[in-house]
Amino acid sequence: MTLEAIKELIITQLEQQTESILKQWSTHQGTSTNYFYIDNLLPVALVDEIYMAFPKEGDGFHKRKSFREQKSTFAALANSSAILSDITKAFQLPEVVEKISSLVGMKALEGDPTLYAGGLSMMFKNDFLNPHIDNSHDGNRKRYRRLNLLYYVTPEWMLENGGNFELWDAKVTVPETIIAQFNRLVVMETNNKSWHSVSPVIADNARCCVSNYYFSEISPNGLEYFHVTSFTGRPGEKWKRTVGVVDNFLRNNVAKALKTGRGKGLINK
Repeated sequence: MTLEAIKELIITQLEQQTESILKQWSTHQGTSTNYFYIDNLLPVALVDEIYMAFPKEGDGFHKRKSFREQKSTFAALANSSAILSDITKAFQLPEVVEKISSLVGMKALEGDPTLYAGGLSMMFKNDFLNPHIDNSHDGNRKRYRRLNLLYYVTPEWMLENGGNFELWDAKVTVPETIIAQFNRLVVMETNNKSWHSVSPVIADNARCCVSNYYFSEISPNGLEYFHVTSFTGRPGEKWKRTVGVVDNFLRNNVAKALKTGRGKGLINK
């Protein structure tokens, strides 16, 4: 199937599920973060093909492991199969960006073909992603991150498998859980209060996801701000919450120093 055909399928589903999307975006419990999800985004045969293209042992993926997270990521689409490249690129096409932008009422959204922090991810047994707020900007710090798009493709994924998406209240005490269900697209707003996470994977199977992000020069709250991806612990993980405060403070200050020092021998990352 061509990239153009995938784009048309996505837009058609967004149009057909507009009423549900609008209702979800403004109605949710346990979190102040706006979001929606739609199921059966693409034909099953196509999603099966996407899933089968993921390397089942995560070969070639970069393993990230710390107290903050444990997962495998991959963004070198030029070195991946055509179907993985196309499904990722489809969400970056202007027509898809514009359609989603209009549905959620955000102006001047732009995709990010460079896949800064985006691409493919796999989570295996015991992998996790602690509660966090995403870094505020794109790689050049020119645009604010505004939307996360997460497309899940592992067949027969259930709540009991773990590895599910979670959106939290402001104090990160109560999550609203969204199952990483096969052929489900989740779209959430991201700002300096949008705490989210992935619960630890329990199943032996790998949870596979296609991730994309949209940016805008317009700040989510109308004010200028900057922060790196900032983590905390899950409820009951007191040491992670304590370490997270220090870790976030240090990484934020280093990032700001690097930005300020550009042109003075410091590298901007």
